[in-house]
Parts: sequence; structure tokens; C-alpha cells
Amino acid sequence: MKYLHLIWAALFRSKTRTFLTLFSVVTAFFLFGMLDSVRVAFNSGGDVSGANRMIASSRLSLTQMLPYSLDPQIRAIKGVKQSSYAAWFGGIYRDPKNFFPNFSVGPGYLDLYPEFSLSPDERSAWEADRRGAIVGETLAKKFGWKIGDTIPLQATIFPTKGSNDWQFTLRGIFRVANEKQKGQEQILLFHWNYFDEANDYVKGRVGWYILQLDEAGAADRVSKAVDALSANSDHETKTQTEEAFNQSFAKQIGDIGLIVTAIMGAVFFTLLLLTGNTMAQAVRERVPELAVLKTIGFSNRSVLFLVLAESVLLVAIGAVLGLLLAPLAMQAAVKGSGGFIQLPSNLPPETWVTGLVLMLVFGVLAGLLPALRGMRLNIVDALAGR
Repeated sequence: MKYLHLIWAALFRSKTRTFLTLFSVVTAFFLFGMLDSVRVAFNSGGDVSGANRMIASSRLSLTQMLPYSLDPQIRAIKGVKQSSYAAWFGGIYRDPKNFFPNFSVGPGYLDLYPEFSLSPDERSAWEADRRGAIVGETLAKKFGWKIGDTIPLQATIFPTKGSNDWQFTLRGIFRVANEKQKGQEQILLFHWNYFDEANDYVKGRVGWYILQLDEAGAADRVSKAVDALSANSDHETKTQTEEAFNQSFAKQIGDIGLIVTAIMGAVFFTLLLLTGNTMAQAVRERVPELAVLKTIGFSNRSVLFLVLAESVLLVAIGAVLGLLLAPLAMQAAVKGSGGFIQLPSNLPPETWVTGLVLMLVFGVLAGLLPALRGMRLNIVDALAGR
């Protein structure tokens, strides 16, 4: 571009104003990169094809529990290698700020999650203790727990014998080797049989079933067979991939896509006003300079192009910087949380494409009115200061 030096010089004519505007653009696209990456992650992976571990939960809501009587029927379905079940407990350790996921689980649950590494001795001790519990290493380090410690939890949903006080004995500490899955070390597991006997709220009910298949190709057939077991009943199921099931947990707080769109709509509207004002002010200050350019032979179209290019370049620099910083911030958040917060390590291609399109659109929109003013500029009036 033979006019790049002119565009660059005009862009940094007022360095303070340019850097402040750049900071705003970087911030806007930084937020967009993180929020849109989360949106894409939540909206992906709903297909059961190719899955070998699936979850069967209530079709109506995750808060609706399923009858335990489905367990032997699910195990009998051709293609199911093994299965177990779990139920959300939701207990709090001493203070609501100390909340962490805790579940009651059925026999064989650990066999379905080989990524949970627990020593044979600790597993035997846990299985032999009706009130025993196991926790992830990250959670144990956080609260300083040791094998044999008593862990008191306050029930938020399921009281026991008229009280909210539940007590468990720590019998094992499991580890997860994959650094990207370290968030799974922040959970507590205890026996569903104890939960079923001790709680005053529900009996013979589980939260969801976990299925491991003989082969991934059977996922579609098995999911239909499992859902057919409770068709037209008051406990219809929806069998889906584990990833899709985890997404449904998050969607209980609202539509992630709508939330992201609303936030970014407000951010980009403000950005458009700010950038547009910056370009309008820059053009007003350079009216005599633009008149000189026209005097020495620049056409109206060339002036229009120069102003639009300046606006697009301003937004482009900030947008690219913001999008490059977003994955670094997400990786830092994951590392700082010990893996409990799970975010994409890189921006999805969809986010990059959307970000670059927005960059061009906002660059053109911010500079369009000032560019039109420069194009229509009358040389005599401009040089005369009128």
C-alpha cells in the first residue's frame, strides 16, 4: 500500500487519543474472545455419534431424579459394557464459600472413570466403609485433609434424620494425571447406598446413569434403547454424551449464547460510539491537510479511502491484540484455579472468523461519516477556514 505511511502518520497524529482508543478496542475484543470461546464450547459436542461414555438423565430437568429400578434394565441392553449411577448432593463444607461438587455414586463408578487414579488399598477401605468418602488431591490439599479425617457437610437439599448435618470419613485421595482435567480433582464422592438410606427426602432415586459402551459405533442405538425404557412414563430419559450433559448443567443458569450476545452488544455499541467520535475529531483537526491533499491531486475517492483505512487500521490493531490476549488470560485462569475452571486453551476458529468480521464492520462504520465528510470537502472553504 503506497499510502500506508500517510495512514500511519494520520493515525498517530495525536498519540494520547489513539492509545486510549486502542485500549478500549483491545478491551472489547479481549472480552469478546473469552466470552465467545465459552459460548462455542458450551454449544458444541451434543451428537452421540462416536461416544463410548454417555449419561442418561431426566428429559424434563436435571433436578428430576430417576428410579433406581432402571439400573438392571440398562445393564441388560445390548452394547452396554458396564454402567453405574450418581446423584447430586450439594453439601457445603463449613461455609458457603467452601462449596465444591459432591455426589453419591453407585458401585463400579470408578471403573467408568479410569482417569481417577486411586490406590487399591484406599479403594478397598472406601468400599468397606458405608460412610466413607474419597476426594481429589487438589481438594484435599486445599483444606488440608488427610486419610481418616472426618469431613462434615451441611446439606442444602437432602436432610438426614431431621438434621442437615452429614459426616463422612475420608478413605482415599484420587489423582488425575491429565493437567487439562485437574478440575476433576475438586470433587467429593461417597456411597449412594448410604445416601439412599440416610436421607429423609427421596428413596430409591438416582440423579443420572453413566454408561460405558462396547464400541462407540453403538452410541446411537444404545441411546434410543435406553430412552425407550421410560418412554411415555413420568420419568422419561434423555441419553447423551458426557460433554452434552455437562453443558446442560451450565445452561441451568440461562442461555449462554443470549447472555454473551447481550453483553457484547452493549460493549460493541459503546465501542462504536467511542471510535466514531475519535475518527470524527481526527478528521475535523485535519480539514486543511485534507484540502491540501485534494489540491495536489488526490481524488474524492482517495480521500474517502484514506480515512476509512485509518479507521479500519485503528480497530484492526486493537482487535488482533485483544484476540491474542484472550487465550493467554483463559490459560492463566485455568492454571490459577488448579484446573477447577475449564476454559478452551485457544480461540476456536469460529471465534477468530467472527472477530475479524466484526473488526472490519466496526472499522468501516466508525470511519464512514468522517470519511464522507472528507470526500465532500470543498477545497476553497477548507483552506479559508470556513
